[in-house]
Amino acid sequence: MITFDTLAAFRAHIGQSLGSSEWVTITQEMVNDFAKATGDNQWIHVNTDLAKLSPFKTTIAHGFLTLSLAPKFMYEMYQVQSVKMGLNYGTNKVRFTSPVPTGIQIRMHAILKEVEDQQPNGVKSVIEATFELEGSTKPACVAELITLMFE
Repeated sequence: MITFDTLAAFRAHIGQSLGSSEWVTITQEMVNDFAKATGDNQWIHVNTDLAKLSPFKTTIAHGFLTLSLAPKFMYEMYQVQSVKMGLNYGTNKVRFTSPVPTGIQIRMHAILKEVEDQQPNGVKSVIEATFELEGSTKPACVAELITLMFE
């Protein structure tokens, strides 16, 4: 984990890697819970028997389940000690580039792309996030994650 003392130190890191998160295994339970929460019960996500007949040979995670792991992954990668409040503010350019089969491990690599002042005493950051699949050169998802942080 990278620790920054202040937002100024965070800003000085523009263009550099924030590292990679720990690997997380995508389980059928996670997929089922996400389907229940969102009402997205497509068979490729929740029907393990039918999914065995698919090209993936197993169910796959919802794309937005993959993206929803971003806050967890960011907490593992960096912290800014002076920040009193941080908010997930949005995303740009989200692309789900590869399916995520259940049972596979996923992690996120991040690069600090932009930091812009926000009043009072804060910044808006844009992080280039790449969600990597264990054993694959093709990512599961790429996105720009927007965060607000205030000292």
